[in-house]
Amino acid sequence: MNKVSQVVIVGAGIGGLCAALALAKQGVQVVVCEQALALGEVGAGLQISPNAFKVLRDLGLESALKPFAFVPQNAAIRDYKTGEYYLKIPLAQAAEKRYQAPYWHLHRADLHQVLVDACSAAGVAIWLGAVVSRYQEDTSSGRICAVLQDGRECSADLLIGADGLHSAVRRQMLGPEKPTFMGQVAWRGVIPVSALNVVIQPDACVWAGPGRHLVSYYVRGGEWVNFVAVEERDDWQSESWREEGSIEELKRAFAGWHPEVTELLGSATSTFLWALNGRTELPTWSQGRAVLLGDACHPMLPFMAQGAAMAIEDAAVLVRYVCSFDVADALARYEQVRKPRTTKVQNLSKANAGLYHMHGGVFGKAKLKALKVASRFAPVMVHSTLDDVYGHQLPC
Repeated sequence: MNKVSQVVIVGAGIGGLCAALALAKQGVQVVVCEQALALGEVGAGLQISPNAFKVLRDLGLESALKPFAFVPQNAAIRDYKTGEYYLKIPLAQAAEKRYQAPYWHLHRADLHQVLVDACSAAGVAIWLGAVVSRYQEDTSSGRICAVLQDGRECSADLLIGADGLHSAVRRQMLGPEKPTFMGQVAWRGVIPVSALNVVIQPDACVWAGPGRHLVSYYVRGGEWVNFVAVEERDDWQSESWREEGSIEELKRAFAGWHPEVTELLGSATSTFLWALNGRTELPTWSQGRAVLLGDACHPMLPFMAQGAAMAIEDAAVLVRYVCSFDVADALARYEQVRKPRTTKVQNLSKANAGLYHMHGGVFGKAKLKALKVASRFAPVMVHSTLDDVYGHQLPC
């Protein structure tokens, strides 16, 4: 077997850095090319479910992340108007007992910084301002080269495209194609608890309502509350996901909702607004010695809180195979294992959009009522879906 000794990764997001750290721990020389001039993440929260946590634990990050974590008590779905619980499933100790790993809430910037520090300590080179314009492969030598806009080149045995929804690596591999607008936009923001005039329940809570929903949960050990507010629209043109949003527009969109929602948004001073985009299932995730990871190949709607988790899982599986098989075999196994898994989670996320937004009017609300009955009298039905996601075992 021709062992991979050098890898170039395009993109220093969470998925790319997890792959870089896992490779470095296997003795592989890694260069990460990041187009940004400085490392940093937008102020937003992440739900790290047990399936993703196990990977972060295996990477040796648990103790470094623990001071930043908040452990939610329940996973909940509540009515936008009355506050009625349609679903309330214990997390905290219950999740750890059921899945052998906890369910944590983290600020994206905290996870990102811990990954950056761990990568630097492991010898990973991170090139900033490194915009990859194309890659070229030399089949005779078994090498692939990332060519940067400034003329620099980085040669390796494998190139990983972890460069997100608008991936340049994906574009070269499969041709230009705009992502599909999913008819929804999302506001995201964080609010210090000290600024709140209302007590937010210590849960991973979805507030379900007609044509929109809001998610709230604590981050940074309970010092901040993160919110994601999603609204159905058909008139969105911008492709940015870091556009400043209007607080007043956000408040109007959720006016008349439960006081826990309106008071929360009433304390917000800034928010980012972005379109929710997706892609159809790609015909392939690799070409020669180039391979895709995370949003570059399977962007997720945020209705299962699994976008980052799937990228983290991708990184673990890809590295495991790359360090065990020839490149062609490793990439084939990676896609064979990961594509069905990520496609299933994508479909679950799409289905949740209809549930959270009460599609079907009274029938949509009836589905939520039925979920409430099922969670009380047939909890195994509710747990079966979550078990498939949270209890997933990565291949050995």
